Amino acid sequence: MIILGTGAAGRGHPAPVRGHTPWTRLVLLPVVDLDPELAALRPLGGFFVLRTEGAAAPVSASLATLAESYATPLPDGPRDALAVRVDLVAERLRAPESRVAASIAQQGLAARLWSAALGCAVLYGRLPDLAPRLLRWDPLAGAPDDLWLTEVRLLPGEPDLAARVLQGHLVPLGETLTARYGVASGLLWGNAGSALAGAARELDRWARTHGRTDLAGRARALTDGLFAHPLLRTTGTRTGTAFRRRSCCLYYRVPGGGLCGDCCFTRPPRSSPGAASGRP
Repeated sequence: MIILGTGAAGRGHPAPVRGHTPWTRLVLLPVVDLDPELAALRPLGGFFVLRTEGAAAPVSASLATLAESYATPLPDGPRDALAVRVDLVAERLRAPESRVAASIAQQGLAARLWSAALGCAVLYGRLPDLAPRLLRWDPLAGAPDDLWLTEVRLLPGEPDLAARVLQGHLVPLGETLTARYGVASGLLWGNAGSALAGAARELDRWARTHGRTDLAGRARALTDGLFAHPLLRTTGTRTGTAFRRRSCCLYYRVPGGGLCGDCCFTRPPRSSPGAASGRP
């Protein structure tokens, strides 16, 4: 068993741990060995599943890693996996602007990364190494066949979701999308918060349906800690597992798109083409 520091100390919570930030509290996580196929994730649904080399189908060596996909250069270079994904989203949704497709593509990938990482942290009590160089991405596939973990390697210590997902993936992904498509960083962090809240809500629903209130509590504690991070702290307002974001993903700009359930707007705005987050 390991002791995980996360969340906000206060009424009904243990006191802060000396040497940690004021929002730290203690959560005991039982540790379960990682199996080579991460099979414990399967009952949670496709968005939580990571394909691995232990699975029946081999990983195609032709697939790019996420590390390669986060590389910024493009304009005059060949289309990479990230560009393919953005173009695919634009085509399927008939997105009027590339930044709209880029926003929606980023939110989808953020949801996959949060789901897999949070699922592992809750069910196993540990994380496999989810470094971008170890994850291969098929931009034309849907979950769970889009992400392949080439090596299941246990990371030592407590699950550090902020380091592994926020810093390891969402920061470089966001920087690349902003550089290439001009998507506002605040919008992308709003997408990241929305994706995290959605993954946590689905995990909570599954845990309670199966009588695992311990897992629901663990997911809530980890999610609380993540939303205390400076990059996510101001992305929205949480009430239980519900989330209301402070920015807009621009989905309303898609023909027939409307508003998402956690949108900051109550009705689709009449916005200017250059509005950074869909605000008028």
